[in-house]
Amino acid sequence: MNESERDLLARLREEHMRMPFPPNMRGREIEIEGEDMVSLDASIAIGVSSSLSEPFDVKRRDALLRCLAAVEKVLPSIDDEGGGIERYERLREMAALAVESGNDGPR
Repeated sequence: MNESERDLLARLREEHMRMPFPPNMRGREIEIEGEDMVSLDASIAIGVSSSLSEPFDVKRRDALLRCLAAVEKVLPSIDDEGGGIERYERLREMAALAVESGNDGPR
């Protein structure tokens, strides 16, 4: 991952961390198209954070690819109340960038 990709991914992750979780998805288990939205959010955030600080191995890449497929599946069904679409579009962008860029190791 070159520095500009790393910087973009770090900025997107920082924006994601500041964005509140959609109120209509808080405090209960929300599934859309069979996907647990809280777990999907957390899995991508953890995978992206790991890709910025640790070697990006096949296991992490495969996990993010599965999450990326899940986000693609659920996005058309997300109710935009509370910023849900924006949040999951950002997660999709972060996961795609991490997967496409790979990782040369910690910096």
